[in-house]
Amino acid sequence: MLKQVLRRLKHLFLDFNIFLLTCVGYVPIHQFRKLYYRLSGVAIGKQTSFHWRTRFYRPSGLNVGSNTIIGNDAMLDARNGITIGNNVSLSMGVWIWTMQHDPQDPHYGAEGAPVVIKDYAWVSCRVVILPGVTIGEGAVVAAGAVVTKDVPDYAIVGGVPAKVIGERTKDLKYTLNFHKAFQ
Repeated sequence: MLKQVLRRLKHLFLDFNIFLLTCVGYVPIHQFRKLYYRLSGVAIGKQTSFHWRTRFYRPSGLNVGSNTIIGNDAMLDARNGITIGNNVSLSMGVWIWTMQHDPQDPHYGAEGAPVVIKDYAWVSCRVVILPGVTIGEGAVVAAGAVVTKDVPDYAIVGGVPAKVIGERTKDLKYTLNFHKAFQ
């Protein structure tokens, strides 16, 4: 009985923190959001920015490198872990899932795996990345794609499901460092 009560209190606390993280996403002060995200367990590298309204599942499973930009309205489900490298650009509305229901399970069971996004990757707007996917170094995911399989280094992919449509230069030298003070 006591274990059940403690388990329920733990879940209530975690659910309340998710609610607070959602509310903090609307605060128009970048440094405040980053501070609260760090206090909630997100590992954030130097000069990384989170734009408005980022949503989380299990923030302590999220590890973001340096000089990375997380665009407006991102959904980051880190229940099985998300690792995002350095100089990565996640554009507006990117959804990353590490858990999903198994459509073949008669009990609607869940399955999942971590997601990895390597250095210099660019994930354009309204992209969905499903569990277990690795986005290679320097890879580009075109707007609106649904990524169901690993993306090779420096590949450009697009479509539903995402397929290779081109190749990106390997001579990448930029450093991302952008945020608006009141966004």
